[in-house]
Amino acid sequence: MRHICFIIFCLINSLCLTAQSNTSVSLFDSKTLHGWKVLAGTSKFSVENGVIVATTVLNSGNTFLATEKEYGDFILELDVKLESPEGNSGVQTRSHFDDTANNGRGKVYGRQVEVDPTIRKWTGGIYDEGRRKWLYPMNLNANAQHAYKENDYNHFRIECIGNEIKTWVNGIACADVIDTIDRRGFIALQAHNVTKPEQAGKKIYFKNIRIKTSGLKSTPFPAGIYVVNHVPNTLTDYEKKNGWKLLFDGKTSKGWTGAYKDNFPTQGWNIRGGSMNVEASSG
Repeated sequence: MRHICFIIFCLINSLCLTAQSNTSVSLFDSKTLHGWKVLAGTSKFSVENGVIVATTVLNSGNTFLATEKEYGDFILELDVKLESPEGNSGVQTRSHFDDTANNGRGKVYGRQVEVDPTIRKWTGGIYDEGRRKWLYPMNLNANAQHAYKENDYNHFRIECIGNEIKTWVNGIACADVIDTIDRRGFIALQAHNVTKPEQAGKKIYFKNIRIKTSGLKSTPFPAGIYVVNHVPNTLTDYEKKNGWKLLFDGKTSKGWTGAYKDNFPTQGWNIRGGSMNVEASSG
């Protein structure tokens, strides 16, 4: 009987541990900025009534409140509200800090999920802060540009699993990027630089910041959303289901012929390093 009870206890304990590991946890204790640090700029971050509040400072440069811990694969959810309809913010994922850049002020770089209340309506898009700039501008998914709600909290869901980052705003699927750069890094909240005096002192609110790092499962996107795939000569299963096909396999000339020819040119072209290349010519 004792043996059976011990087995039952172990099973219950194992189930409890599994349930805990598959549950999201808060990144913010609602009282302090413990576990976070300010990087790069001089905008202010504080805690007010259980909410992280960023306050813009004129010509401060982009300022970030970053987690002291780095994360690999995760699902992050949070609520964000901007006081100014002309403001800008974002959520950094798997990001890094170069403390030697900008004359010692430092620079944050990495993929950012955009918060954009302006007429451009690119909230939910993906920007590579401090590096490659726009990866997924929201004109690639115009149907999702109405997701942002002015003067209210907006719920963001960000999935970083493997090489893929997917975003939702208020339950609406926004952006999907396949990218091999950065497998780990910190998460950060942005107070964007402001250069107009009337934009100084505006507040950005962040709350309900929760992360899940185990038991992850990618949430399917609805059909028809464009994918930005930075892995050469590949298609995801989602892209294939949406009818996309590769015209070049990255290895052979299959399916291609020279103009006025019956086969691929034997001179003037080559296939090397996953690319089809035109060779230098004096003609």
